[in-house]
Amino acid sequence: EARAAALERAADLFEAEGSALMLLLVREAGKTWPDAAAELREAVDFLRYYAAEARRLFGREAPLPGPTGERNTLSLRGRGVWLCISPWNFPLAIFCGQIAAALAAGNAALAKPAEQTPLIADAAIRLMRQAGVPADILQLLPGDGAALAAPLLADPRLGGVAFTGSLDTAKKIDRALSQRRGPIAPLIAETGGVNAMIVDSTALPEQVTRDVVRSAFQSAGQRCSALRILYVQEDCAARQIAMLKGAMAELRVGDPAWISTDIGPLIDEEACAAVQAHCAQLESEDRLLARAPLPKDLEPGHWVAPCAFRVAGIEALEREVFGPVLHVATWKSGELDQVVEAINASGYGLTLGVHSRIERRWRRIAATAKVGNIYVNRNQIGAVVASQPFGGEGLSGTGPKAGGPHALARFAVERSLSVDLSAQGGDAALMTLET
Repeated sequence: EARAAALERAADLFEAEGSALMLLLVREAGKTWPDAAAELREAVDFLRYYAAEARRLFGREAPLPGPTGERNTLSLRGRGVWLCISPWNFPLAIFCGQIAAALAAGNAALAKPAEQTPLIADAAIRLMRQAGVPADILQLLPGDGAALAAPLLADPRLGGVAFTGSLDTAKKIDRALSQRRGPIAPLIAETGGVNAMIVDSTALPEQVTRDVVRSAFQSAGQRCSALRILYVQEDCAARQIAMLKGAMAELRVGDPAWISTDIGPLIDEEACAAVQAHCAQLESEDRLLARAPLPKDLEPGHWVAPCAFRVAGIEALEREVFGPVLHVATWKSGELDQVVEAINASGYGLTLGVHSRIERRWRRIAATAKVGNIYVNRNQIGAVVASQPFGGEGLSGTGPKAGGPHALARFAVERSLSVDLSAQGGDAALMTLET
């Protein structure tokens, strides 16, 4: 109860200090104001949701079925110390979500923020401490990730790791945990994806255009859930692509501090260079379909104009391109099953968008696609805590989903208790002893 109450007080403080936190998100992480507001809301939702889940799941024994004369119960207990490694693209929401889950499940948390966004992490920790979270169960570990992680991952006292980031790093963490001496520690990983959207000829082109622009380009494409490849049925492709080009031409790239800005900068020079190299390669192959304009008076920075390229299919993408880059492929009537098979064959399974007014069609896709989060006739970003638990499968993560009803159990151990009531003279006698 004390931890749940502290998390709820932290949520109140986050809201009270919302303007300052949003300003940090704009200045340090390059968020636009709408993105900063949404991230603050998500962080607050995580704190309140996991507090409620702690009250629902912990501090009690859940009854289990058993034969007459026997009482069986199941309870959850914390695993110990969790290392929480969060990314720069959601430096407040994911950072707080990992910590809140670990603490709510009865653990201590070592919070390792991304090197690019330490100020946001520091502000969050200060507010949590102010809310009553003791320093001995929550420590901030800013600095170089590799240098900090190596000794911690080898320590047998570590109870588990919560990680959001690249697939390569997740595999390194998994190997380090498997090679250490001591207990087996769980890894909760979310690793991004090569996310697709399937559009058929019955979809509303205006709605598709709106949702493609949001899914592919909002946050400068720096979301794990962002749309990377758009599959459009050939029958409607020309009209759909023309409308998309028109919408992209209206996007404004610039300083995220200006409310008129749609697309801010990429996080750093390394990220910018990688995305620009990918775009240059596709442009050299004459695959460019559209590119949003860059203002002539734009100051030097990590800018990448949103762009769209023609490709044959998802197999053309060997890895996730983490920026405002959309790839567009077409499919013929009768090829829908092959499209879904190709998406599954990529191995990634984080988000999938479907635009169709034929219910049996999108239900068929949902039944066969190996994807954690499927969105029908809407954008595929911005999952909401509790109502849209978020997380992938395959190369996109281990589960359980963040912000969902199964999340806290993974941060805990289960203990069952079986009592022979006849040895105590029956249930009533046992209750007397307990009293």
